[in-house]
Amino acid sequence: MMLVYLLAASLIINGLFFICAALLKTDVFTDITYALSFTVLSVVLYAFYQPTSCVSLLVLASVLLWAFRLGGYLFVRILRIKVDHRFDDRRNSVIAFGSFWLLQAITVWLVMLPIFGITSNDARASQVPLVSIIAFGVLWLVGFVIQFIADSQKFIFKSKAENKDRFMNEGIWKYSRHPNYFGEIVMWWALALQGIFIYQGFQWLYFIGPVFISLMLIFVSGIPLLAKSAEAKWGTNPAYHEYRAQTSLLIPLPPRNK
Repeated sequence: MMLVYLLAASLIINGLFFICAALLKTDVFTDITYALSFTVLSVVLYAFYQPTSCVSLLVLASVLLWAFRLGGYLFVRILRIKVDHRFDDRRNSVIAFGSFWLLQAITVWLVMLPIFGITSNDARASQVPLVSIIAFGVLWLVGFVIQFIADSQKFIFKSKAENKDRFMNEGIWKYSRHPNYFGEIVMWWALALQGIFIYQGFQWLYFIGPVFISLMLIFVSGIPLLAKSAEAKWGTNPAYHEYRAQTSLLIPLPPRNK
């Protein structure tokens, strides 16, 4: 039943902010609502199950830390740029815009499935080997640091007037065209893997969470939308096409030879 409550909470939060965004025709609420939804669902899980195991508290704290950091960054960014060009084709259509918000609500719920699976089985979670907790905790931290560095470098780059019409190809972005998404994917897989000593039977289906967010970022709402926007901006720029040809799409790797 808790899964139903979590889905309802995500739908209500996103539904309310969708109404505000649609009426005001603004992109300010979109990403902050995404982070807020994860925060609320994490608080609900803690309040309902009151877990005490190290792994349960760790995954909840990890989600909250990620949500606060990413939500704050995205909110500051949208206040500066005003418009999220991912929604240029959707903003004026209630159905198209609403479908994105609905998908966002469902995404939050699906991605939180592993966290639910861990916190709702706190007795088993208390028996997880310490080495497993540390290993996947370090993996999560690696993803967090990669995303933090990627976001910070891009924010600083875009804040400089001379870079207004330039594409980002410095720092970690020299090795990946989407290092922030790579970091996020690593984080969600790390959290789901914390449950390998906890999940039983159908609960292994909770891995649909990291699978879903990976597919969404790579094939649906992440990379494809940004690639379309980038092509519109720099499609006639030979340097951009050279960057695309030499740079890994997702996983940070040394640039390919010309």
